[in-house]
Amino acid sequence: MRFVPLAVAGLTVLALTACTAGKEAPPSLGAQPKPSGSASQALPAATIELWHGFQTDAEVKAFEEAIAGFNKKFPQITVKTTKAVQDDQITQAIRSGKAPDVAASFTTDNVALWCKTGAFQDLTAVVKQDGIDLSVLPAASRSYTEFEGKRCMMPLLADAYGMFYNKALMKGNEPPKTLSELTRLTKELTVRDPDGTIKVAGFIPSFQYYENSPSHLAPMVGAKWYNDDGTSAIGSDPAWKQLLTWQKELVDWYGYANLEKFRRSLGDEWGSAHPFFKGKVAMIVDGEWRNAMIANDSKAKSLDYGTAPLPVADDKPDLYGSGFTAGTVIGVPKGAKNPQHAWELIKHLTTDTDSLVTLSNALRNVPTTKAAMESPRLAADANFKTFLDIFAHPKTSTLPASVNSVFNQDSLSTFLVTWEKGAVKDLDAGLKGVDKRINDKLKLSGG
Repeated sequence: MRFVPLAVAGLTVLALTACTAGKEAPPSLGAQPKPSGSASQALPAATIELWHGFQTDAEVKAFEEAIAGFNKKFPQITVKTTKAVQDDQITQAIRSGKAPDVAASFTTDNVALWCKTGAFQDLTAVVKQDGIDLSVLPAASRSYTEFEGKRCMMPLLADAYGMFYNKALMKGNEPPKTLSELTRLTKELTVRDPDGTIKVAGFIPSFQYYENSPSHLAPMVGAKWYNDDGTSAIGSDPAWKQLLTWQKELVDWYGYANLEKFRRSLGDEWGSAHPFFKGKVAMIVDGEWRNAMIANDSKAKSLDYGTAPLPVADDKPDLYGSGFTAGTVIGVPKGAKNPQHAWELIKHLTTDTDSLVTLSNALRNVPTTKAAMESPRLAADANFKTFLDIFAHPKTSTLPASVNSVFNQDSLSTFLVTWEKGAVKDLDAGLKGVDKRINDKLKLSGG
């Protein structure tokens, strides 16, 4: 996931209401009647702007191919795209009254704030009007595109997180299904020099390691982030203590100093020197997109590896097969000049099976609808199918929407760094301290 600094996201969105004083209000979804006849015939010609975060030539080309399918349905609509756009740019454009017609984001962290403030228009009415059955989307993806009854986003593509394992380093062992099995295999597969220096790690338990964020690991124990009233559940849900106790025992087995020395010596997560590519780590937590990175890396594509769901708490076997998911979201910003045209494009990109399959095959992200996941055109080898199954699992979860999402995650992550280095003497008190910081911020935000 990509994060936007809270200070930027919060300040710019809160100022949205002051951006169009003295100007004629732009049209909005639901303000005009549904066109009679087919939408393709009724909508007038227009040029609409779409901002997205895709950057590489392959990503941009795939997105343009999906848009080409829309152009066949609506030849009178020209789509002008702008690439590599981040959330703060979108928010600033809305604030200044210069929003595009459509905007897509790689992260779900700002969805709650965008929905709550009206920065993005509520799609609930047009979804119902057009008879879109949202049950074709897993519950997790429905939840990360709405907030407090407002659906201001639709899910485009999704990420699902599981385990990658090096078959040679596994020495014939099957991937672990429980945390106790992960601990046993980690110790069995780790190679160290006599002085404790780590040469090969079975698994790196540090929360500071690449994709080992608390949001990605929480589903292994079914940990809750929030209570029903939106306050923090981190200090009261025993699952967090269960996860952290297991994690710290494995950190201590390595020795924090030894583990940190090894972690800091490892290569770039996004390059050919990734430690999994180099055979330095036997098992890692990662997203489905890692399959494409392995296939596209000249030095890594011969790697003999497998994928599996993340191991889960021994006393919660029903969680096995699930994991964490989030993804790219897309919506109509406040101030869009052509909201009905924008909605038709969003509807095509997020519900048309051919469009979703085209994007998934090119970008190797998970398509979000059941029809797309089951399409015979979808390139789904065994290692990719693992993530389709994780995404579709009924217990797969996401980070619940919150207006302070980035702050809340940072508060916990900061505490976890202190925890794993051994500077926290009372775990219960420490977690309650995280609760207090999150809840104090919620009060300041009007919660």
